[in-house]
Amino acid sequence: MMSSPRCALVSYVTNPAGQFIQQLRRDLHPELPHFAAHLTLLPPRFLLGSEASALETLEEVCGRVDPFEVSLGEIETFIPITPTVFVRVAHAAYKMRELHDRLNIKALLCEEQWPYMPHLTIAKLTDEAAAQEVYLTARRQWSEFEGSRSVLIKELTFVREDGPNHWIDLAAVPLGNRLVRR
Repeated sequence: MMSSPRCALVSYVTNPAGQFIQQLRRDLHPELPHFAAHLTLLPPRFLLGSEASALETLEEVCGRVDPFEVSLGEIETFIPITPTVFVRVAHAAYKMRELHDRLNIKALLCEEQWPYMPHLTIAKLTDEAAAQEVYLTARRQWSEFEGSRSVLIKELTFVREDGPNHWIDLAAVPLGNRLVRR
C-alpha cells in the first residue's frame, strides 16, 4: 500500500534577497533540484485528514492573520544535528513561530522531529565536511549582499510532495484574505 504524500506550507521569497539565495544554492549545491527560495511555516508532514480539510484550516487561520515583515539574519548551520546550511530569520521570527503554532492543528497537526525554527535553507548536504565548506562560502557571499534583507510575508503556499525533491503548489493562502486555489 502506498502512503499518502507529504504536504507543507511555505512563503516564497521572490525579492532580491530571495533571488540572491536561490543563485547561491545553484552555485554551492548544483547537483540538487533547485526549489524557489522559501521560508517554511509548516515543515513537510503527512496530513491527519484530507487536503480539503487542511485547506479549510489554512483559510480559517490565515484569514485572521495580517501580513507581516521579517528580516533575514546570518548564515548558520544545524551541524551536528544535520548537515544543513541556512539563513536564520533574525527580526520578527516570533511571528513565524506563532503562526506555525496556530497552524499546527487539525488535519495539519504533526509532532515534528525538531523544534520549529524560522529559516531559509541554502543546502541540505550529505556530510558535515561538505556542510562546513558550503557554510564558509555562503557566509562570505551573504556578507557581500547589499540589498534589503526584509521579507514581507503576505501569502503562503500549500504544497504537496510529488516525488523525491519535487513539490507542487496546491493553493495560494493569502494572509488576511480568502484562499485562492490553483
